[in-house]
Amino acid sequence: MLNDITIRQASLDDLDLLIQWRMEVLHCVFSIPADADTAELRKQNIDYYRKALSNGSHIACFAVEDEAVVGCGGLCLYDEMPSPDNPTGHCAYLMNIYVRPEHQGHGTGKRIVRWLVGVALSRGIKKIYLETSEAGRLLYSVLGFSDMKDMMHLSFSE
Repeated sequence: MLNDITIRQASLDDLDLLIQWRMEVLHCVFSIPADADTAELRKQNIDYYRKALSNGSHIACFAVEDEAVVGCGGLCLYDEMPSPDNPTGHCAYLMNIYVRPEHQGHGTGKRIVRWLVGVALSRGIKKIYLETSEAGRLLYSVLGFSDMKDMMHLSFSE
């Protein structure tokens, strides 16, 4: 249960495990069929992790229970132009938060999010964004996240 969960930061040494979890998340969130060709997507994610973990622009973590990984999460760190609501311009984008269904409902997601938010705060970052599914909305609301108004998204189709 909750007390048996530890959060550990991932490194490039965990690349295979990171990719395994990232692909599981993508299949789940985007309803990618099991037989879909995801080789290019996998390659792009490998390239991303290699670069972003090396230069410190991404922090990844795993939730571990009894030496088994049961969840994951990530934090993309970036800068935007400084503004009155964010004088430093430092931002974080919370992403890839996922707990396997059989481990949900025990606080693991909260532990992952709190750990990642703690990393952001320890770096002086106080502007943290995320996108959520309907299933994750309650978790983020309980942790203090709120909806943003005046945001839009431009979609491109191939």
